[in-house]
Parts: sequence; C-alpha cells; structure tokens
Amino acid sequence: MRQRSSADAYLAARAARSAAAQFAADVNYYLSQDPRQLPSQYLYDALGSALFEAICELPWYRITRAEQRLLGTHGAEVFRQIARVSTIVELGSGSGAKLWTIAESRDPGAPSLDVHLVDVSASALGASARTLASLEGVRVTTHQARYEDGLRFVTSALVPAERLLVVFLGSNIGNFDPPGANAFLRGIRGQIRSGDALLLGADLVKPERELLLAYDDPLGVTAAFNRNLLVRINQELGGNFDLDQFAHHVEWNASESRIEMHLVARRAQQVRVTKADTAFTLQAGDRIWTESSYKYRPAQIMMLLEAAGFRRVNQWVDADDGFALTLVEAA
Repeated sequence: MRQRSSADAYLAARAARSAAAQFAADVNYYLSQDPRQLPSQYLYDALGSALFEAICELPWYRITRAEQRLLGTHGAEVFRQIARVSTIVELGSGSGAKLWTIAESRDPGAPSLDVHLVDVSASALGASARTLASLEGVRVTTHQARYEDGLRFVTSALVPAERLLVVFLGSNIGNFDPPGANAFLRGIRGQIRSGDALLLGADLVKPERELLLAYDDPLGVTAAFNRNLLVRINQELGGNFDLDQFAHHVEWNASESRIEMHLVARRAQQVRVTKADTAFTLQAGDRIWTESSYKYRPAQIMMLLEAAGFRRVNQWVDADDGFALTLVEAA
C-alpha cells in the first residue's frame, strides 16, 4: 500500500538487515510516506497473533470457518488431483488447524509427509507445530522467516522425485495490492517446478455491512489487534504513542475492492520513535494506514493465478460465506 515510485532502492537494502533493524527501518520508512503507513506483517507479534486467533473465533469474521469447511469437504480431492505430494509448505502458519485438516484427509496408507511451516511469528509457528504433532506420518519443520525466504530454503533442498504443494490460506493474498499479489504469486511460481501445486484461499466480495462487521467487531477485538501494533513499536523501538488517543477505523473502498484498517489520531500530538530515528506531528483526524484486505470474485482469482504462470486444477466456493479455495498447478 506504500508509494511504489521510491521503493526499489529501499527494498534492495532491506534484505540485508536483521529482523530488529528491519523493523526499525520499516517504521521509519513507512511512517514518512503520504499517507503514513505501517506494514501489516508487524501486527503479528506474540500478542498480535493471539488476538488474531481470537478474531477468527468471532461470529462476524467468517473467513476461517468457511475455509475450514471447504478444506474438510475437499481436502482429500487435493491429494487425488495432485498426486504424489511428499512435501507441503504452508506460508503463514496460524494455529495449524487448517493444515491439520488437509494433512489428515490423506489416504491412510499414504507415504510420510514433510511439512514446512513458514511465518515471521515464533508464537504462531509454535502453536501450529503443536497442533500438527498428533498426526502420524508427518514430519514438521518450522522456519521463522519471510515467506519468500522460507520457501527458497525448502525448495533448494528438494530432490527431483519429490512433489511440492504450497499452501497459502486465510485470504492472506488479500493483504497485497494487485501488483503486489501478482509479484508475490510470480515469486512462488519462480521457486517451484512444473507440476508442483499451490492451494490458495481468498475471501470474496460481499455486502459492505458484513465486511465492516468482520473488521470492526462489536467486542473490539480487532481494534485491540490494530492498536497492538503501536504497543509493539513503543516496547521494541522506544515509541511514545498514546494508545488512548488512537481510534480504530475501518472502511470499505469499493472502487479498489478492499477493506482498509487505519489508526486515527483523536488529538494533535508529537510522535517520537527513538530506535527508528523518526519524529513527526499528527493532527487530530490524521491516519496511519495499517492493513488492506482485498476481496475477489472467483473469476478474478483464476485470472490472477494464470497471469502468474499457474493452470487451474479446481476451485471450490462457499457461496454462503463468500470464500474460495483454488487449487492450481505450476504450468
């Protein structure tokens, strides 16, 4: 969601930094943009991951339940239609419940399965690994890394006879803008071989009221999840954000087909983040854009995947809750 015109040199330098230095550099960079922003990946520290798991249980956030239903119904079809899968890489591990549903649906006599979990959140990796530990014939390896780095590590060690399934669920693809989603999917395609597969979960366009309730729930859990990003900056980077002076704001941008989450200053204030070497003034009503969640139509998902170098295997849609699970193969 940042301005792309000045991004190339910044991204080139970003790859060489440690996680802590990268966090500080990102906060400095993105808070200097117009509009001010923070990358959504930093929502997921230990507390943020726990809050997100709570969000997934809320009655207004139906993505997780819709996806679980599709996985439970069609998981066995995934293994029938993409035969000889010996390795699964899940990008964004969450609690592990979804991957458990997929792996558990294999035929009882299926060969052992290597599962690699890739996430920036150590707590999410731990929770997912514990969930999957009960599965027989499944070996779990965790990688605390960015998606592209973790996938690169796994694919570099595969032998030619092994067939890979990459799993990217929870509508995480919606956190990328359209060019970013295309680049991300092309990046996956560039790291896997012809015949390897991708299982993608994506949330669909639905009535505005339903979308707003999903991201601004009456219990305030999503608001806490959003404001926790400021807590993290205060604790890890020496920030002075006053949490009481920021409101959680959500809006549906119909022209861009996305939900936007913002933190809105309730009053004028001086912000300082010592370890990010940044300071600025916010006026009452000024916003910090923390997350976008793009919503799709089923045909748009297929167009996006085909443009990235994949061919359709199958697509399953939960029409009641508006969610699609799409299985494609590297062309």
